[in-house]
Amino acid sequence: MLPSLSRSSRLRRALVIGTTISVIVTAAIAAVVDMTMQDFHLPGTQVGDVDSSILGTSQACLGCHGPYDAPNDPMSTWSGSLMAHAGRDPLFYAQMATANQDVANVGYFCMRCHVPMTFTTGHAMQPDGSTIDSVDQDGINCRFCHSMVDPIYKPGISPPEDVSILAGLAEVPAYYGNAMFVLDPAGARRGPRADSAPMHEFIVSPFHSSGDMCGTCHDVGNVAVTKQPDGTYSYNAIDAPTPTQDLWQQFPLERTYTEWKLSAFAMSGVDMGGRFGGAGVTVVSTCQDCHMPKSVGDACIFGPERSDLARHDFAGAAAPILDLIAAYTQGDPNVDQQAIAVARGKAVSMLERSADVTSEQLGSSLRVRVTNHSGHKLPTGHIEGRQVWVNVKFFGSDGELLREYGHYDTVEAHLDSESTEVYEMHVGLSPAAAAATGYPAGPTTHMALADTIVKDNRIPPRGFNNATFIAAGAPAVGTEYADGQHWDDSFFDIPDGTVSTAVAVYYQNTPRHYIEALRAGNHTNHWGETLHQLWTATGKGAPILIDSLSAAVTPFVRADLDCDGFVGSTDLAMLLAAWGGRDLPQDLNGDRRVDGGDLVVLLANWS
Repeated sequence: MLPSLSRSSRLRRALVIGTTISVIVTAAIAAVVDMTMQDFHLPGTQVGDVDSSILGTSQACLGCHGPYDAPNDPMSTWSGSLMAHAGRDPLFYAQMATANQDVANVGYFCMRCHVPMTFTTGHAMQPDGSTIDSVDQDGINCRFCHSMVDPIYKPGISPPEDVSILAGLAEVPAYYGNAMFVLDPAGARRGPRADSAPMHEFIVSPFHSSGDMCGTCHDVGNVAVTKQPDGTYSYNAIDAPTPTQDLWQQFPLERTYTEWKLSAFAMSGVDMGGRFGGAGVTVVSTCQDCHMPKSVGDACIFGPERSDLARHDFAGAAAPILDLIAAYTQGDPNVDQQAIAVARGKAVSMLERSADVTSEQLGSSLRVRVTNHSGHKLPTGHIEGRQVWVNVKFFGSDGELLREYGHYDTVEAHLDSESTEVYEMHVGLSPAAAAATGYPAGPTTHMALADTIVKDNRIPPRGFNNATFIAAGAPAVGTEYADGQHWDDSFFDIPDGTVSTAVAVYYQNTPRHYIEALRAGNHTNHWGETLHQLWTATGKGAPILIDSLSAAVTPFVRADLDCDGFVGSTDLAMLLAAWGGRDLPQDLNGDRRVDGGDLVVLLANWS
């Protein structure tokens, strides 16, 4: 419910008016960089190759594929997912509005992933999204995914029908990513089961059980920004396609597929003991293993019952975005609000299983370890807004709060980020990009123009290797992780008088600064303001708890860094060795830096 808008009716009327105005305004305001559709041309299926009437909408799949078993059947599980509502996502539309302001025609590129049906309806040709209709809003629907062809033909594995389909393309994708999808022009339905006997045409497709299929949209490189021989990135010449299809040579906007592809999960599989994968699954290796967990049920109302039915949950970390979508679509007869609520719960469950937190007292310092159990970085996905952080509270004998690190003010929606470790990725503008755009060099919220990684301390997955991640455009920046490390340690000074501590790890993907930047930066349409109103009405993107613990604190000698019971020369040597560092146990005054203030504390406690 939107109190300030009388639910969604007033909002929808405002959006219709706002959309009309936006078309006029967009035509009158030039983008910062005047790129053309040619700059965003990519191989694969093009507008006009497959008509939307061939694929239809998800409604055509009702009856046979659901709803008849809400917890398991394909339609019921898909219908609440972010995949189903990608074309109704207010956050996406606000992002695309500001991107179009920065880079002309970039919306054409954005819609490839988020609203792919626009390439069948032709509405992608209007880059501001103003012609998107109900067919497009059906999201990444059943027929779209189940008509996808593996663009990289594999003899003896790929269906033989794919030879002529790929030969009929003007350009065949050589990589997975950037929504370089290929659709069966006849709309023939595909799936991985060789024993299926549906009442419609069907092609057995191993591609549909491969993580490569997910990589189609879950690896994104800025096709207008290319890596140079010295490892930096530079803008391409205008009105020319990208010089390379290889996403590893394009500026990274999302590397989820790559992070997985280079992890132990993809290389050998990992026994997670049932944490992911669903019923009866221990070893997980593909994207589908975690995001389409197994259950017992029927994929079709006519059966047969399967013990390894892949639920179409597609749960990730998008709980707050589902909140925005639910609020925006109140009253829409094409939206199942209950299904969204169920999907939100699955997203929270996925987050709760994504990491563990442990702690250990080291004298007057508390070490907090966050271990990443996901198959990619934590957090992963779209780089803007997503963050994970550590919250630590220290309590005295009578329960009073002595100190808190990483405090989050729910009323102001503000995180005290300076006092704790925040895992995130920030991008920026190089001096050359700043000169070309007129924006200041350094960290930026103008993602479509970014050419520099300013920070990426997100926790790697199992199997992490620095050299391969650097080559793939997914390096650690502003921190260091050893090869194989899939955890991170933070250190927090324990106040005198502490008897217990409470530690928690939180996730957030719609923080205040991000939502306000989208509102303040939008000067072409209503989406920035609409998003802000929805965000305010749905709890201001409140953080989601991943894991927590409580522990007692044993008596300690302050500044006793070597834990030998007194403060002396060894402790002084340890402090001086860490001088200038951040987030180390040698921080003795709680400012998370090792400097003169800590030396004063050590000398004051000299034994």
